Amino acid sequence: MLSAGFHLLNYQITQLLSSSVPESSMSKFAEPMSRLIDELKKLPGVGAKSAQRLAFYILRSSDEDAEALAAAVRDVKANLRLCSVCNNITDVDPCVYCTSATRNQRLVCVVEEPTNIAAIEKTKHFNGVFHVLHGAISPLHGIGPEQLRISNLITRVDAGNVDEVIVATNPTVEGEATATYLSQQLKRVGVKVTRIAMGIPVGSDIEYTDEITMLKAMEGRRDM
Repeated sequence: MLSAGFHLLNYQITQLLSSSVPESSMSKFAEPMSRLIDELKKLPGVGAKSAQRLAFYILRSSDEDAEALAAAVRDVKANLRLCSVCNNITDVDPCVYCTSATRNQRLVCVVEEPTNIAAIEKTKHFNGVFHVLHGAISPLHGIGPEQLRISNLITRVDAGNVDEVIVATNPTVEGEATATYLSQQLKRVGVKVTRIAMGIPVGSDIEYTDEITMLKAMEGRRDM
């Protein structure tokens, strides 16, 4: 009986506390903070909790740091654009790759996104230029060849200034579909089209390799 009375009292206290302090008032931020959190949540990979942490970090930072961040965002939007030749993100048009006298302008590597360029550049063995599609063919998401920046790639090849096009789209269903489409379109022009090799990562064990990766590795074998 005493135990039942204790549980009843505990329940009543809990109900009183929850009713006296509305949940909305506990979680409500000042309007400028709420607006900042809402904007940060729009960033990819940033949820509500992460947005709150970032917002409070900005609030605690110095005025100079906060202004530097705001200025950097404004500068990116005001001064960056797409290169008219290769579609890479640049602050000068054409970009530094397309105007470089030391790079092979007749060798073009096609990638899906501007971020892919850094991965290729890290190898320090590619001395050609790039072409950025800004996506891949994906019928499920309503993305066809018309939504990608393929037309000016065809224009570059048609001008007769390209000897080889390396298709370096991602090894995904969308990337493979894009590679197949590009190969069909470019071979009509008569240019050499190659695909980056895919297979077993360096340092891995064949025992744990899946069948698709193993198949790609066998297909991409080369003479020794």
